[in-house]
Amino acid sequence: MAFDIREPEIKKSDILILADKDFNTNNVCIVTGAGSGIGRATCIAAAANNIMTVGLDIDEKGGKKTQGLARKAGGQMIFIKADLTKDEDLERSVKESAKLGNIKYLANIAGIQHIDSVENFPMAKYDLMMRLMVRAPFYLSKLTVPHMKKSNDGTGAIGNMGSIHAHISTLNKPVYNISKFSMRALSQSIAAEGGGKIRSFSVSTGFVKTALALNQIPSQAKQRGITPEQVVTDVMMGKSRIKEMMSPVEVGNLFIFGFSRFARYLNSGDLLFDGGVVLTY
Repeated sequence: MAFDIREPEIKKSDILILADKDFNTNNVCIVTGAGSGIGRATCIAAAANNIMTVGLDIDEKGGKKTQGLARKAGGQMIFIKADLTKDEDLERSVKESAKLGNIKYLANIAGIQHIDSVENFPMAKYDLMMRLMVRAPFYLSKLTVPHMKKSNDGTGAIGNMGSIHAHISTLNKPVYNISKFSMRALSQSIAAEGGGKIRSFSVSTGFVKTALALNQIPSQAKQRGITPEQVVTDVMMGKSRIKEMMSPVEVGNLFIFGFSRFARYLNSGDLLFDGGVVLTY
């Protein structure tokens, strides 16, 4: 392919470092999807900001690699292998995380993609995506909010990975669209109950240089009857005013900002960093 979407290396200079008294190793940030992509970048960024970071993923090899990169960035991170579709794994992960300090932050990032029309969509794939991308974030939020309330000042923040597909629905991505709209609704629901102390927000981006974006290109090309190059230039970046995909760490930085004292009024809101796609779609 002419368009290079290999996942870029994360440099320390790429990470947003913020001065926040709550960014310390007594406070824990749980991140799902830690084995690659945006989850990996968010783990590294959180650890580099001196937060005790716990990464969850079913991919043990990828998660261990992330752990090494986070520690190389000067932070502390623990990896827990977890199948986010299993309640017992979620419960165990939160229990283990609580042993490390006060659970203060949760980043629900893990996700998968399947390209198909509504009439042809496999219901087994529907069930898997909804369990991973809607039920797991909800249950992890349910499990972590009580810990946040018990922290020294009773505050905490939950960030949920949205997408341009949390604002617009595109061809042959019905379940992804549904799940991402759900992340905005979950954020707003948590914020409505949080009394200003437990904040929640969503992060919505366009296409990011991750394996998730790369792997859907052949399916998109087949479904639309176009070349893989056209998928990138015409479909993925066609409506964006900025023609370059975001890097994972740029998205991870948005979670760090959202968790920080500088985002006190980010509560039920959505950080839309999409290059103008939604406005021009």
